[in-house]
Amino acid sequence: MKEQYWKYSLIIFIIGLGMLLFRQAQPFMNGILGGFTLYILLRNFSNWLQTKIKPLLAVWMITIGVTLFILIPVSLFSWAIVSQISGMHFDTQAIIQPAHQVIDIIEERTGFDLLSEKSLSFMVVQASSIGQKIMTGVSDLIVNLAVAIMLMFFMLWEGRKMEHYVSTIMPFEESNKREVLNKIQLMVRSNAIGIPLLAVIQGIISLGGYLLCDAPNPYLTALLTAFASIIPLVGTALIWIPVSIYFLIMGEWINALILLGYGGIIISQCDNLIRFLLQKKMANIHPLITIFGVVAGLPIFGFMGIIFGPLLVSLFLLFLDMFRKEYLLDGTEEEEKA
Repeated sequence: MKEQYWKYSLIIFIIGLGMLLFRQAQPFMNGILGGFTLYILLRNFSNWLQTKIKPLLAVWMITIGVTLFILIPVSLFSWAIVSQISGMHFDTQAIIQPAHQVIDIIEERTGFDLLSEKSLSFMVVQASSIGQKIMTGVSDLIVNLAVAIMLMFFMLWEGRKMEHYVSTIMPFEESNKREVLNKIQLMVRSNAIGIPLLAVIQGIISLGGYLLCDAPNPYLTALLTAFASIIPLVGTALIWIPVSIYFLIMGEWINALILLGYGGIIISQCDNLIRFLLQKKMANIHPLITIFGVVAGLPIFGFMGIIFGPLLVSLFLLFLDMFRKEYLLDGTEEEEKA
């Protein structure tokens, strides 16, 4: 009884402290998961490089290389977006007149005045809130990048010890342990590579439609479309539909219809096809796992939920299958075949 008491007391302490630490680590979750992702991607290369040169030197070389590879592109990317936005020029008179017509139609049919004092105050408050969120997001990005780089360094330095330790506390047989670890590595690697690759392909495909319709700032719009491809369910439609509406407001019906057809037939269908092919090629997972995984992972992990949400769903199904084989089928060959 005494041993059981200490055993379950220790389990309660571990769970309680784990939940407390997880809650406190929420602001840095993207950095923590980003560091883990970088470790999975660079694990094999790091192990190979450590056999050629001194281990500490190899880890430092990889860390410096990854830091330069991340910070320089992020800086250039941010500069490109700022320069694009600051260089945008619109014919304000051509926009204001159709916008007034739309506002008058809305007021006439619904009785809601978009230019009332209450509506304008709400818009100002929302614009201020968006600006604050952007500034907070930039500072959080810098902090999480630092966390990811620091965590990646120590995981690469002591990765084998960490993997052995995790393996010893996993409540599975040796074969199941290898299967779980392989599944984690495969899912993280495929999502970390496949999702950015899909975004690049979608950006290039959408750029053709924006150039065809002479959309304003087609390269910036295509860049935003590439980012929108990450969002589950709505995806790229979050960008090309508002651009089509912009053409309708401007009275450019032909461009609006062309972009609606191009977006609905080519951009969206290519998104589904390419996503399916990449997932089958890289991890052999069903697209529904990715969709439900991203929906479930974003509220838990933030942006990194696009990688670790599908991993949670895959591990759940894997554990369920392990339970079925271990405790429900009794290991008999006939039931296994059935």
